[in-house]
Amino acid sequence: MKRREVIKFIDGEKGSDSLMERREVIKSHRDSHRDSVLERREVSALMELAILVPCSLFLVALIKFMYDYLWRPLRIQHMLNSQGIKGPPYKFIHGNNKQVIQMRREALSKPMGLTHDLLPFVQPHVYSWFNKYGKNYLSWNGNRPELVISEPELVKEVMRNSENAFAKGNPSVYIRKLLGNGLVFIEGEKWEKQRKLSNFAFHGERLKNMTPAVIASVETMLEKWKGQEGKEIEVFREFRLLTSEVISRTAFGSSYLEGEKIFARLNKLAIFAGRNAFKTSIPFINTFWKSADLLESERLEKEIQDSVMKIVKKREDKVMNGEADNFGNDFLGLLVSAYHDSDDKNRLLMQDLVDECKTFYVGGQETVNATLAWSVLLLAIHGDWQEKARREVIGIFGNRNPDSDGISKLKTMTMIIYETLRLYGPSNGLIRKVRRQVQLGKLVLPGNLDLQIVKAAIQNDPQLWGDDVHLFKPERFAEGIAKATNYNAAAFFPFGLGPRSCVGMTFATTETKIALSMILQRYTFTLSPAYIHSPMPVITHRPRHGIQIILEPLHNNAKGTHSS
Repeated sequence: MKRREVIKFIDGEKGSDSLMERREVIKSHRDSHRDSVLERREVSALMELAILVPCSLFLVALIKFMYDYLWRPLRIQHMLNSQGIKGPPYKFIHGNNKQVIQMRREALSKPMGLTHDLLPFVQPHVYSWFNKYGKNYLSWNGNRPELVISEPELVKEVMRNSENAFAKGNPSVYIRKLLGNGLVFIEGEKWEKQRKLSNFAFHGERLKNMTPAVIASVETMLEKWKGQEGKEIEVFREFRLLTSEVISRTAFGSSYLEGEKIFARLNKLAIFAGRNAFKTSIPFINTFWKSADLLESERLEKEIQDSVMKIVKKREDKVMNGEADNFGNDFLGLLVSAYHDSDDKNRLLMQDLVDECKTFYVGGQETVNATLAWSVLLLAIHGDWQEKARREVIGIFGNRNPDSDGISKLKTMTMIIYETLRLYGPSNGLIRKVRRQVQLGKLVLPGNLDLQIVKAAIQNDPQLWGDDVHLFKPERFAEGIAKATNYNAAAFFPFGLGPRSCVGMTFATTETKIALSMILQRYTFTLSPAYIHSPMPVITHRPRHGIQIILEPLHNNAKGTHSS
């Protein structure tokens, strides 16, 4: 019995172990199944989340895109239409850019003839829409609304900016690479600090001290012209070299050769800026894809920065090596001194220094280059005014080089320069941005609206200037700008208006007077039959095919010497 009981007990134990094992296995399977289900649920939830998050982000992006590119433009268009401001209708994404590009292409393909009525050729869209919609109209640069204005009273209100409601406009990516974030675009305390620095560099006694450098640069140019007497010469290119040399000497203490690569790269950037002025930019696409022009612009920007920093380092090394006591009294010297200023409030960052250099390289060269070239064109056409200017120059200076006192007495020359700036102004217009909802005249404008002031339209308006508005008549300015404009400050402002007028205005006009005086003392000139009149907007109005003139020496001065 005992044996059987032992066996049964053992078998029972084995059965119990087997049952427990089976239970364990079943439990393990259940746990495994439950874990598997939980894992599947987690994976499913993650997959749902992985789908939901991008979909949600896409939906948010789509809503914002539709708001920016459809709802807001239509709302602003309705708001301004209800106040009597019309314009070409908004087109989805591109706005009016495709129309503008097509109109400009057609205008450039047509022969212009020797007319000074530039607007139909240089800004055909503005000319067309002014005639169709009136002096103030709404247009679209992509999805950005632009209120184009040419009523002098509205222009005055915007430029004076007494309520600080109108900020500088947002430049295109190409303009930003060309000029950086320099004096043209900065605002607030930073602008005040850098404007003060620029005023100090280009006014008063410092401006007088620049005269010898300007004269020396003009003499170098005229020395080359001696071999061209009686031949055709292309003056726009000549004046580009001259103005580059002048700004290099006076502002940066160097020469054109030292800054040659900088000027060449800036010129390329200016061409890219003009070429891409009306190409629609869509932010998220540009993040992933960059055009060939944009990639090249980035390369040029980097090379310009490196070149400017080399010039700065050269100036710093002279002080470090004991070759100089300070960084210099020219514009670059003032910038480098500000960069090393111990006072945080006055100190410039290196990027600020580079951007200011770019601004003055472009402004100091481009503006005077264009003004000189168009002045010579107009004097070549109008020999009577060329002779009047020459008599005045010789009457004041004789065979001597110009001096500061005499320059201030050049009344006829001043009239000619003003009339040149009226017809061939250094820029087509100005952009301002409405900071917040504001009243302008009788209009209520929404915030984040661009204002485009078309100077070319104002300065060529028959209602302001008379029926002879497209003729070259310097006598308009015989009694000064105020009388010529009937005391309307917004009728003529080639260098801007209000507190943000061009800091280099006096320097530019002085350089122009010196160069023209020295040419008139030595030469008469006529327009070459090869000349093709075709101004085109880049940064300023440039002659697409150059300006060719024929030089003839003045017999009484052909062998004369000119000394200061």
